[in-house]
Amino acid sequence: MGVLLMLMTIGGVMAAIVLLFISYLTKKAWLRKFVIGGVVVWFVFYAVMLIGFSLFSKERVLALNEPKEFCGFYLDCHMHTAVTGVRTTKRIGERTAKGEFYIVRVKVFSNAKQATLGLHMVDAKVIDEKKRAYDRDLAAEANLGEQPPFDHKISPVESLEKEIVFDLPADVRNPRLDLRDGYGIDHLIEVVLIDDEDSIFHKRNYFNISEQQNVAGVK
Repeated sequence: MGVLLMLMTIGGVMAAIVLLFISYLTKKAWLRKFVIGGVVVWFVFYAVMLIGFSLFSKERVLALNEPKEFCGFYLDCHMHTAVTGVRTTKRIGERTAKGEFYIVRVKVFSNAKQATLGLHMVDAKVIDEKKRAYDRDLAAEANLGEQPPFDHKISPVESLEKEIVFDLPADVRNPRLDLRDGYGIDHLIEVVLIDDEDSIFHKRNYFNISEQQNVAGVK
């Protein structure tokens, strides 16, 4: 619904600009007032919907293999990710964790019918119970071997999986993975996209990474 309302808003603004131009050319004050009034009413309605959906949203924690969709600049919402596995270890190659390494396997796939698509500039962080954020340990990831980048383009019949690493405190509680995708223009659009995870005041969807299979070490 959010994408549809956004497209209706864009189309409505374009139509309003044309009608305002006509009203000035024809000097029809009633048409100008009608268009301005209609635009104001629509934007008030849109703002109420945007804030309302965000305030009533709830934080979600997705289980293993439960997908999350991403809506980008083109409002297509075809790209999805899911966490398919989590391992923990103290060592990866020659690197030793300050706390414990969480190796999170992420699957990327698309439900587009024909287009070849990909993610853009994925930002991955782990959020704990106290809302502290932890960035990826790229040096540790390098010891896992060659992996596909998040922005690798895939067709509807393809998918990719890659492992990302976080060095988390040994006593971390309720760690959840937060994945965000897109360029600056994507985030700007999503701020005002009704019921989108990245819209203003909206609660986020996290991946549960507590379900794990411990391993002795990764070479």
